[in-house]
Amino acid sequence: MENHLESLSDRIRESFNRQNAIRDQALAQSRDLTRHAARAIRAIHRDDTDLAQEYLAKANQLAEALRIGLQDEPDLYFSGYTQDALKEFCEAHLTVATVLNQDWPTPEELHVEFATYLNGMSEVVGELRRRIMDIMRAGHSPEVERLLDVMDDIYALLVTMDYPDALTYGLRRRTDIARSIIERTQADVTVSYRQQLLEKRIADLSAQLSEIDNADQT
Repeated sequence: MENHLESLSDRIRESFNRQNAIRDQALAQSRDLTRHAARAIRAIHRDDTDLAQEYLAKANQLAEALRIGLQDEPDLYFSGYTQDALKEFCEAHLTVATVLNQDWPTPEELHVEFATYLNGMSEVVGELRRRIMDIMRAGHSPEVERLLDVMDDIYALLVTMDYPDALTYGLRRRTDIARSIIERTQADVTVSYRQQLLEKRIADLSAQLSEIDNADQT
């Protein structure tokens, strides 16, 4: 009995040691993936398309390495930190594609689960708000309207995914957050647009009054 238990404990420790080594590697890869995804988003907000694409290319390599490393470890692959990193990966790809007005890569093209893709999509809304606020500093433009339409399209899709959180990885909460971001952005854009119209009317009126004054003086 003692020999049997000792053999059993050795086998269990060996298995745990192997899994722990794989887990440590996956954690490091997940952190690197999240970092490169964030850098891609930051680059595209600065309109540095080439740099954004470089970071996405590196993120693609990291995501592939993560998937290959965990292909025989589904418990680790579907753990929170792995799927969170892949969610950020999706968010980066979708954000860059949206800013460049390109077609989105599909879940199959990114090799991610549908739920992970949808959660990444939900966080694109926040990045588009940031983009819109940056654009509005220079005034209202058709690009603002385009990005608002994309935000609405994202929410319209997400709100139809009424499934348990166990399947969607908490998508419902992120959908609610996306809705509040969209509503706040629409309100900010409306206020900014009205302010611009008012400033234009004041400027036009001031110009007209100056013309009248000049005419009176002559």
